[in-house]
Amino acid sequence: MHFCEALQHSSWIIALDSSVTITTAFELCHYAGFFLLVGSIALIDLRVLGIAGRGQTPTAMAEQLFPWMWVGFVFALISGFFMFAGDAVDFYGASFFRLKILAFIVALVVGIAVQWQVPRWDRQGSISFGPKIVALISLLLWVATILLAVEVPAINGVG
Repeated sequence: MHFCEALQHSSWIIALDSSVTITTAFELCHYAGFFLLVGSIALIDLRVLGIAGRGQTPTAMAEQLFPWMWVGFVFALISGFFMFAGDAVDFYGASFFRLKILAFIVALVVGIAVQWQVPRWDRQGSISFGPKIVALISLLLWVATILLAVEVPAINGVG
């Protein structure tokens, strides 16, 4: 809590947070980062499930999308930090924000695991039931993360 108070009241965060142009740019970067992050992981998950991208192997698709996932992650993380910093105390106390962060971390770990395992699963010829369940769980975790993110301002009044 002390870190949040110090962060929120630091002069450079106050300067950034008081500019409509800068806060709008952070929000746009945050949404764009999430679109890249979640979109690239979701496409791989859908390919593992056999729903999308049947024209190429899961490994080829993962190799193309993996760098975009990291670009999206960096955009979302950096912009999210600055968006958090402006109201750090309120965000820290918001239960749905903490749930969102937890869901985000779990979804990211599962999404990375799927992308790293795709070449191994692809070598087996056809993707078995187990990896498909993992890909489905990955998709559901991202949906949960997005839904929790939408609820943060609605329920906790921050953001």
